Amino acid sequence: MLLTLGDGGQSPRRLHRAHRRRECGYAQTSHMWNPVMPLLAKTHTVIVTDLRGAGDSSKPESGYDKKNMAVDIHDLVKSLGFNRASVVGHDIGLMVAYAYAAQFPQETDRLVLMDAFLPGIGDWKNVWLMRDLWHFHFHGEVPLALVKGRERTYFEHFWNDFAADPKRSVSEADRRVYAKAYAQPNGMRAGFEYFKNFERDAKDFAELGATPLSMPVLVLGGEKSGGEFLVAQAKLVASNVQGKIISGSGHWLMDEAPQATIPALTTFLNAQP
Repeated sequence: MLLTLGDGGQSPRRLHRAHRRRECGYAQTSHMWNPVMPLLAKTHTVIVTDLRGAGDSSKPESGYDKKNMAVDIHDLVKSLGFNRASVVGHDIGLMVAYAYAAQFPQETDRLVLMDAFLPGIGDWKNVWLMRDLWHFHFHGEVPLALVKGRERTYFEHFWNDFAADPKRSVSEADRRVYAKAYAQPNGMRAGFEYFKNFERDAKDFAELGATPLSMPVLVLGGEKSGGEFLVAQAKLVASNVQGKIISGSGHWLMDEAPQATIPALTTFLNAQP
């Protein structure tokens, strides 16, 4: 997850909090934000953090519902002495970002949701039950045994099949970074917990969604992915939504189309209140 706070002038910070505070999207880590961090740091204090269970964050056995993961991030923001933030999330990170904004609306300046979906909102089950998205239901001891030592083989499916063109997807260097991160002890177990909690998230989000968000919301989605669906979902839970479909891109927006994604992010986050 990426957060911008207050005025610029400080170097971007990457934080991995032991025990509680963390953030980002599945099959990636906070490493994905490297291209945009220096640009935003010119005008904002930038905090990039791994989700609970991802990257170098701790990997507890429980607590992977998105409301709780958002509290992780809120605790982090408060511990750093900030009262307000703009919040950006991709994939699983967007679910945590939404849960943050919905639980702490008076402390959220702007919200960016990037290419996934919101459990519990609108026709969410149409996505959750898609045959091509079988991995939403692939968790437990047998799946863990099957992927142990084969983490990269498992993730190649996501990096290749969810891209508009596998040749323009996640780079070889980044694939090595992500595969190594998830191969850490309990890394895959934690990742599976994100999906295992979707039904609980759906109940939570249905309740949170009853109170529409009023802060500006930007939705970025790939033309070859689920962008239009996410825009429609966002309009069910927020009153001030901008939707931008990234032409020619699949799911991996920062990797497949940085020339369109990064300016969209910086323009939105730099806009005046």
